[in-house]
Amino acid sequence: MTDENPAGDHPGGDEHQRFARYLQELAEVAAEEETALVAAVLRDPDETMAVSAVVRHIDRRANALLSGPRFGEWTRGMAAVIGDREFLVRRLREWALLRAIVKGEPWTAEEVAAASDWFQREAAGTATSPEALAHLARAGRTRRVRTAAAHRMRGHRGEVVRDGPRSDAPGRR
Repeated sequence: MTDENPAGDHPGGDEHQRFARYLQELAEVAAEEETALVAAVLRDPDETMAVSAVVRHIDRRANALLSGPRFGEWTRGMAAVIGDREFLVRRLREWALLRAIVKGEPWTAEEVAAASDWFQREAAGTATSPEALAHLARAGRTRRVRTAAAHRMRGHRGEVVRDGPRSDAPGRR
């Protein structure tokens, strides 16, 4: 990290300042230094803040890599660094599930049903798979998910409407 003190500790300032600094550094990090930076952020004494910064980074990076060839390598690197932090493990697993749906790879209705509300909202706004959208329209956990999936299924002239991933979108939709 750019502002470590001579003892190698985390940058000074309160958790809000460190959070903002972490987000900036994570947004600018080179791919080859990413896992080391994520590991450093996760060593912050404020675990809740550190996990929040890392999940934002995971969402941003996974969204950018979702349909590209580097996604698998990236998820393996992130999995190694996040360890057994349950929330981060689940988020990474859900991005892999979303990728499977987007890429037309195998997935199950049980996986989608067991996934978080966040995942179901992302999938309803991202997936183009008629099967995934039909499943979400029928069995999505919330009315918001069911409505979004049904709307996208109908689309214009029967085509699936693609809204794109919404992880970085501010506010509720």
